[in-house]
Amino acid sequence: MSPITIASLVIFAATYILMLASQKLRPYVTTASAIIFVVLGAVAASGKIAPDFFSINGETFSYTFSQALTEIDWNVIMMIAGTMGTVFLFIESKMPQLISDILISKMPNVKWAVVTLSLFAGIVSAFVDNVATVLMIAPVALAFCKKVNISPVSSIICIAVSSNLQGAATLVGDTTSILLAKQAGLDFSDFFVDRGRPGMFWVVEAGAIVSALIILFMFRKDNAKISFNSRTKVEDKFPTFLLVGTVLALIAVSFIPYKDGAAEGQFYKPDITNGIICIGFFVVGILRELLVKKNKDIVKAAFKEIDYYTIVLLTGLFVVIGGIKSAGVIDIIGNAIGSLGSGSVFVVYTIIVWMSVILSAFIDNIPYTATMLSIVPVIASNLSIDPTLLYYGLLCGATLGGNLTPIGASANITGIGILRKEGYEVKSTTFMKYGVPFTLAAVITGYLLLWIIWA
Repeated sequence: MSPITIASLVIFAATYILMLASQKLRPYVTTASAIIFVVLGAVAASGKIAPDFFSINGETFSYTFSQALTEIDWNVIMMIAGTMGTVFLFIESKMPQLISDILISKMPNVKWAVVTLSLFAGIVSAFVDNVATVLMIAPVALAFCKKVNISPVSSIICIAVSSNLQGAATLVGDTTSILLAKQAGLDFSDFFVDRGRPGMFWVVEAGAIVSALIILFMFRKDNAKISFNSRTKVEDKFPTFLLVGTVLALIAVSFIPYKDGAAEGQFYKPDITNGIICIGFFVVGILRELLVKKNKDIVKAAFKEIDYYTIVLLTGLFVVIGGIKSAGVIDIIGNAIGSLGSGSVFVVYTIIVWMSVILSAFIDNIPYTATMLSIVPVIASNLSIDPTLLYYGLLCGATLGGNLTPIGASANITGIGILRKEGYEVKSTTFMKYGVPFTLAAVITGYLLLWIIWA
């Protein structure tokens, strides 16, 4: 192993350790690490300082500033920013609350209300950010729990874990899905049917059905009646059209290939097409608020609601991953994981799924997924297989693993925060009472189905 490879591995390890140590400092940590790799690349290019240090198998380590910029996936960044902005306008319109109210008003008792709200949260989170989904639906659960005089703790937990589950169902459901789609060359429609086989959507839905049965069993004794007659008023339906328009546009362009997948002479779409769509619909919503409704406050609020933390974190991480890739670290990690399975595809697939579940229970699944997506192709190449099975297994484990613990996913933290404001302190054991069986049911279902479909 060359000196620059060892140094890059140390920097990468230090980056992850610091990200684990402090959640608030994560964007700063990845940005600092990205700068270090670019500086190392500039020093190597000069050839004046320790040329032997930068030698990798007889070739000089190369990582220029322009290379670092190309490593940043601007399509992903634009999709995240645009979708979050449109979702904020959608939430402000109160349409999600109205839909929730209608669903609850038709439920006979608490048991079915919790199951329905959980499933509804999952459906919404397939198209809307998980945290935003919890913020939309939790107030409805709080309202009906107060009416029937029961604790809202279990209901909010189920809504949070269900939101995490369905984030992997579509291209826009979660940041991890967006990252996977770019790496694996998937479009919106591929999450439903991928090369003639059932896509990730159906695997997730199967897990959702099994998980719903678990929730139904856990709430089997809660048969208190519900009286829920009041409904939220929605005066502006335009944000709903914006969100639906975003999804329909993503579906429409999914039938147009990217350059890499187009035949000679065939029309292809730019790499940032999905990002332009998401940003475009958000801009339409903002211009309407400014020019038609003259509402500057909601425009300011919309830009504040964009998750700049995640955007900066991912931007820095893209550059860091590009740096360790140039230094040969990705190959080393991929070979190490592949060797653990002794050449068995099933063993390697199992390791990736359950390693992802365990790690995602304690660390942020976004940087973990971004890193592993670069490692999976190396593992697949060593096994001489198509990487699709491993990609989907990674998404399954990394998305659902966060439900094992209260700190494993942002949606869980948000739900617990809402309960804390209402005067309910949630212990880890209380959360895991619901999170563990829910997670195991969903992961095992997805794990088996993915192997059957893609092995």
